[in-house]
Amino acid sequence: MTLTIPFDNSYARLPNSFYARQAPIPVRAPRLIAFNSELAKVLKVTPGEVEEMAEAFAGNTLPEGAEPIAQLYSGHQFGNYNPQLGDGRAVLLGETIGTDGLRRDIQLKGSGPTPFSRQGDGRAWLGPVLREYVVSEAMHALGIPTTRALAAVETGEIVLREGPMPGAVLTRVAQSHLRVGTFQVFAARGQLDSLRRLTEYAIDRHYPDMDGTMGLLRAVVEAQSRLIAAWLSAGFIHGVMNTDNCSIAGETIDYGPCAFMDSYHPNTVYSSIDRMGRYAYSNQPDIAVWNVAQLATALIQQMEDKDAAVEEATEIVHAMPAQLQESWLKRFRAKIGLVTEEEGDLELISDLLTRMAQNQADFTNTFRALGGDTARDQFTDPTAYDTWSEGWNARLGREQDPSTVMAAANPAFIPRNHRVEQMIQSAVQGDYEPFQRLNTVLARPYEDQPDADDLKRPPSETEVVHATFCGT
Repeated sequence: MTLTIPFDNSYARLPNSFYARQAPIPVRAPRLIAFNSELAKVLKVTPGEVEEMAEAFAGNTLPEGAEPIAQLYSGHQFGNYNPQLGDGRAVLLGETIGTDGLRRDIQLKGSGPTPFSRQGDGRAWLGPVLREYVVSEAMHALGIPTTRALAAVETGEIVLREGPMPGAVLTRVAQSHLRVGTFQVFAARGQLDSLRRLTEYAIDRHYPDMDGTMGLLRAVVEAQSRLIAAWLSAGFIHGVMNTDNCSIAGETIDYGPCAFMDSYHPNTVYSSIDRMGRYAYSNQPDIAVWNVAQLATALIQQMEDKDAAVEEATEIVHAMPAQLQESWLKRFRAKIGLVTEEEGDLELISDLLTRMAQNQADFTNTFRALGGDTARDQFTDPTAYDTWSEGWNARLGREQDPSTVMAAANPAFIPRNHRVEQMIQSAVQGDYEPFQRLNTVLARPYEDQPDADDLKRPPSETEVVHATFCGT
């Protein structure tokens, strides 16, 4: 059987100013680590022999119909504008239209230098590739919009980071790789024809029911509001919410120093490069609004009546915090078993989170335990839970089926940081069993899996991961 990908490459049909045509750079000895057959079926991808897929997903050979390009964009990185970024270690092979009718990009990440590499090697080492594979697929299983992983390949080459590391390539799938920064680059350069063309393309591809440029902005506000609320409900911290990592499709993209919280605290930061806590857990809603404001600033540049555009865009962006709050409240109501809405719900949820932070309660395990009778065991002072639960139980008395609601809203399993790090260290030694096990268990995060109870355990003191790294 031959690997077949039914490409239909709309982005490559845009003007050359949108990208650089760039083939992947071949590697020495590719070996297939993983292939996502379930996702392949959705993409209408027909798998080939293992060796053939290793060659293709490493970039050594191009499947028929591929048109590899590196996309151009800019972006704010930790609040500072960088006028040109672009795909420095990735190439977009092309797009497919899946069995569900959705158009998706297929991209190789770690496939070698491009014109946008900025003296980088364009490669990825094995650890970040496996982390993104595991975490992105886990996010999908959790029901959180995300890019996905189609394949992972060892390259047989060494990548130099803090030391020599085994190289790898990830095949990433996204509804698109259009970012806030894709719009920023054309706006900043005053290339308004390109900005208009990009805006039309984005509307046609993602939001065909929305009306015009401001309609696109409204759609992105709604998508990002839902996404950030979903992150918060899972205890997820992206780590690098730069505008070039903000997808207009409302998907989680670019899993660098990402992490899931163990003990709950709103100021939690893992990213080694986020020294000031700009992208801490609780700051993510404000940063999402800030990012969308940068999109609005870019979009306005193409409008003829700029005063009217500024007024409308300001109204849209200023409405985003309320939309985020609404999405957050819906998510967290479900986490404590509530479907109906009452005035005191926000205070009830906030009180629980405050007590969790004060008592070092594990975020995931505490919410999962609310459906049983062990939640108080998560608190260093169980009476803090007891006094909160009195009001909560009274509130639950006015709900129909809170246990079912909580079971569907609170996962038993997340990709815990220490387990991901242990998995990476095993893989570096050639043992992929922990990688395979994590993928298997995390594919069913809301199910009780007694044989995997060890994966629910928070880290011991010696296992705590204090910092995560982007891998570039």
